Amino acid sequence: MSHLPHPDHQPEFYQSVAIKRFFAWVFDTCVILLLSLIVVLLTAFVGAFIWPILYLAVGFVYRVATIAGGSATWGMRFVGIELRDAYGSRLDGGLALAHTAGYTVSMALPVLQVISILMMLLGARAQGLTDAVLGTVAINRRVYA
Repeated sequence: MSHLPHPDHQPEFYQSVAIKRFFAWVFDTCVILLLSLIVVLLTAFVGAFIWPILYLAVGFVYRVATIAGGSATWGMRFVGIELRDAYGSRLDGGLALAHTAGYTVSMALPVLQVISILMMLLGARAQGLTDAVLGTVAINRRVYA
């Protein structure tokens, strides 16, 4: 990760990122819920019968599309952070897909989610488990721009 700012020399890139990620997650969860409810309405309530699958699919598409389109979900943009790869570049479609898949797996397995949260809270770069595997990092957007 030599192309990313070092947390000891440039801590402003990582300042409050862990808590911002939490608020971004809450924001995104609300957006996904709203989008899922709209899909239920558009399907004349048939989508309600497959709610868990519908919610998962809407969330997956939302995360991949927003991360691929701007290296951040709408929640991340709202709180002022974005994802970068190991070279400091924005995430492309493939890495957005991989990041979302990793996030989905970690949400499906609570032990992985706990590990990911602890990593974000205790790590110098506030990386979750998926970030550590992919070499990605969430960083303060205004500082990096």
